[in-house]
Amino acid sequence: MHPASGNHAPIAAPLPDVTTERLALRRFAPDDLDALAAVFAKREVWEFPHGRAFTRDETAAFIETQLGHWDACGFGVWIAIERTTDRVVGYVGLCVPMFLPEVLPAVEVGWRFDPDVWGRGYASEGARAALDQAFTTLALPEVCSIPQADNTASVAVADRIGMRRGEVVTIPENDERGPLQAQLFWTTPDEWAGKDRSLPR
Repeated sequence: MHPASGNHAPIAAPLPDVTTERLALRRFAPDDLDALAAVFAKREVWEFPHGRAFTRDETAAFIETQLGHWDACGFGVWIAIERTTDRVVGYVGLCVPMFLPEVLPAVEVGWRFDPDVWGRGYASEGARAALDQAFTTLALPEVCSIPQADNTASVAVADRIGMRRGEVVTIPENDERGPLQAQLFWTTPDEWAGKDRSLPR
């Protein structure tokens, strides 16, 4: 059994593929490796928490983990494709934050994008789509986001899309890194329904 299974609220239906104004968001496939490895080879993508780029083997392991997460949970992060270019530009979507046991059971919205497209609002656009699906299709009772506290860009995205700030939490150390400080965010269906979608992206 996948470790994420059972560590989130029950879902009403699986997460579908989604198209937004500028992004095609879909479930990962094994043949995404070449395109995603080119993105993950940039240090900025994994600066938080690893401080380095991913190798091709690490990218392959990431995709395998995501495929298992989708199979076990009925949702996961989408690969993000820029519609005007058909180029893979990162990922965004929903996952179970196994790295922070104190919030479990929980579902997190998260994202990582190619630095070449930073500043275009893709993270906000994709995260909004994920939250829309989380509270309609999946019918989740709440969703969190857990950006590293010194990752000011991701903290700003969570603020920009209108998630509610919680406490600063400590993510336990693992074999690859020491403990980390993170800013916890939350939103519920009622809170999300009241957000003004005309706000700047």
